[in-house]
Amino acid sequence: MSSVLAMKFSRRSVRDDGTPAPDMGMVEFSDGSGPARVVAYAERELPSGGIPAYLAARGSGARSLVLWADEHRRERVATVVTRSATGGVATFQVLDADGELIGTFVREKALRGRGLRTRWTVSQPGGPEAVGLKGRILWWCVWWPLVPVMALILVFSVLDGVPGNEGGVARGPRRIRWRAGGRKLLEFRSGGNKLHLHAPETDWRLGAALVVLLRTFGSSSWDTAKT
Repeated sequence: MSSVLAMKFSRRSVRDDGTPAPDMGMVEFSDGSGPARVVAYAERELPSGGIPAYLAARGSGARSLVLWADEHRRERVATVVTRSATGGVATFQVLDADGELIGTFVREKALRGRGLRTRWTVSQPGGPEAVGLKGRILWWCVWWPLVPVMALILVFSVLDGVPGNEGGVARGPRRIRWRAGGRKLLEFRSGGNKLHLHAPETDWRLGAALVVLLRTFGSSSWDTAKT
């Protein structure tokens, strides 16, 4: 049975001075032996320029994220840093609490990297590279012809002035399966935004960092708040 990681938002975090802080994402882990439990709390790690600097860098594909062991930020589980982000290709490293490398992610944006679909490569030190492509070709072939129609739906929903109507616009295919040597190691399922760890040797911290990072791309992005 595979382990499952999911990111959720259901509680408010507090700064050291007792004031409310932006919502932290909770990463839940389940291996089938009991109820899911929270294993990490995720938030942006802001650069010296604060939120404006983070959002400016974000436009190129860069991200800086931290996963904490508890909501009071007493101990780090992992940190996601951007090593490079240019031309639609971004390389991220996941570091542990001591700064040691846990793994690497490479995101190649659709039509900017090596194919028509966004390509994600995941690797651990000493392990194989697992490659996953966003969505299945069949579903992209179904989805792309509907884009003009969905654009009209979005325009009319905005003009209608009813909040939430844009929810009727379908999102593009998001399922990703990572394989190495023909073996499926990881799988992100859009239903529930869950990451399945099919390979027992996969470090759960790497999986937690991956699901947090994946959720910063696309319509479900959580790291774009301006406060």
